[in-house]
Amino acid sequence: MSDTPVRPGRPSVRKLPQLPSAVRGLAPASALRLSRPSDTWFKPALSVVVASAVPHLTLLAVGRLDLIVYTMAGSLCALYGHGLPYARRARAVAGVVLGMAAGLAVSLVTASLTGSTAVLIAVGALLAAVQKVLCDATRIGPPGHVIFTFVSSAALFAPQRLGQIPGHLALTLGAGAFAWLVALAPALVRREGPERRAVARALEAAAVCAADPGPRNRDAADPGPRHRHAAAAAVHAAWQCLLASGRPTPVRRSLERLVVHAEAAFVAPGPATGAAHPERLRAWAARTRGRGPVPTPPPAPGTADELYGIDAERAVLRAREGRRAARRALLRRLGPGSPLLPVAVRTLIGCALAGYLCAALGVGRPYWAIVTAASLYQANITLSWNRTLQRTLGNLLGVLVFAAVLPVSRISPLALVCCCLFFGFAAEALITRNYWLGSVAVTPMALLVLEFGGAHPAGELIGDRVLDTVLGAATGFLAAALVTNRRATGRVEQALDATDRARAAAERTVADPAAAPTERDRTRRALTASLVELREAGDTAAGEWWQRALPEQRLLAAERAGHRTLAATAPRRGPAAHAPSIGAE
Repeated sequence: MSDTPVRPGRPSVRKLPQLPSAVRGLAPASALRLSRPSDTWFKPALSVVVASAVPHLTLLAVGRLDLIVYTMAGSLCALYGHGLPYARRARAVAGVVLGMAAGLAVSLVTASLTGSTAVLIAVGALLAAVQKVLCDATRIGPPGHVIFTFVSSAALFAPQRLGQIPGHLALTLGAGAFAWLVALAPALVRREGPERRAVARALEAAAVCAADPGPRNRDAADPGPRHRHAAAAAVHAAWQCLLASGRPTPVRRSLERLVVHAEAAFVAPGPATGAAHPERLRAWAARTRGRGPVPTPPPAPGTADELYGIDAERAVLRAREGRRAARRALLRRLGPGSPLLPVAVRTLIGCALAGYLCAALGVGRPYWAIVTAASLYQANITLSWNRTLQRTLGNLLGVLVFAAVLPVSRISPLALVCCCLFFGFAAEALITRNYWLGSVAVTPMALLVLEFGGAHPAGELIGDRVLDTVLGAATGFLAAALVTNRRATGRVEQALDATDRARAAAERTVADPAAAPTERDRTRRALTASLVELREAGDTAAGEWWQRALPEQRLLAAERAGHRTLAATAPRRGPAAHAPSIGAE
């Protein structure tokens, strides 16, 4: 960070270090390394068990376990939306249920009208590509499109008659409605839980940045940019969560004030004193994440103390024009010039090749290969390579686990149901450590689902799964390598232009003594959002092969200039100069 006054206009280009990237090379060791589990891993794990147990046990009681594949399609919707505030989660999970039912309906109708394997594979690949694009465009979050593709691809190869479809879809919608209730049930106990967790993450990231802000000389080697980028992303996510959380409450007002202090700690890191002290920020984060009262920090002079501009933004988003703008933004992400289009083409070609190759080799369940290929496609080819390694290793280990568990699952129908529920929990508990570890649990669960329709030879199931995994991974990654994504650099250039505009707007409000505090807050948040988008676009493009050269110097200059502009807003809105001591409240 620098004390140089902020000047409007495009930042000058200086000698800058190499652009840091979150994705470097094809390193198997880093792709398979375990990380710390997510702080909310137990929420989707418990949700999917509860959402699945009731339909499973009901079908067990009536002796129709063969219908579990249809109720499972709805139950798996409980995996989505756990990072969203409950007001938005209700809409998001409802959309997931309807999307799941729509994909299943297409598959069931297709399966009932034709027995051609070639047609079924083509429809499966097309559905996988559409589901991938829609999940990425709507940013629904994990587990993304893979669950949709798993359900729709499996249904394509299940025997089906047109007259059965309404009943099967009713089972899916009924289980999906119950999953919707399960996903929203925690709101009865802790209404602001998602907002509290988002703000706690912002405070923790700001504490890391405050502890290691890097040198103030902008030309010096700076070890702290990754901390500032992480803090900016966490603060932006916290504001977005609060914006979507619904009507203001006293708890949400306190959370807004906490985010203001988290912002002040990362936009203008300096001496670790007062409210910006790392230990104080961490203490606030711990209390915010806990079940007790939300801490009440000291006021931040120079801000709109009651609103911080967030109520005005919320009103704009909820107005008719705000909703239209959101729809236009979604359509741009889906339009002809979308950077998602090459990923959709990769998904379509890779899934089709995987399915046709497995069918040519006589594999009875080519949908496994389709799902394997669909699961590989990430934001760029480097991340797709990592996912290829993770998926292959996890599936191969998973078939060994299946072989060990199969005798236990055949003791009784109840034992089979319990095994499926256990592996559903284990998959969500482990997948945040690394995708391959979660796949070790997903694979036996997917194989055990076939047992609900009747026992199958274990050797046949294991052999088909191994072959489908290897062929699906190989052909899927081959498609990713052959279909280039030259639009990734174009996305960086668009993000650079957006950052320049956001920075110019923020500078105008800083220079205008008559600017309202709410306007300064709004432009500051817009600049933070543009910097987060710029970093994401840069990291995505850095992991792509065979594309135009990245404007690395301009990207680094824009990021530094953006953070200097954020720092220039701090004197007007930072924490009080004489904040209470670290132990005080």
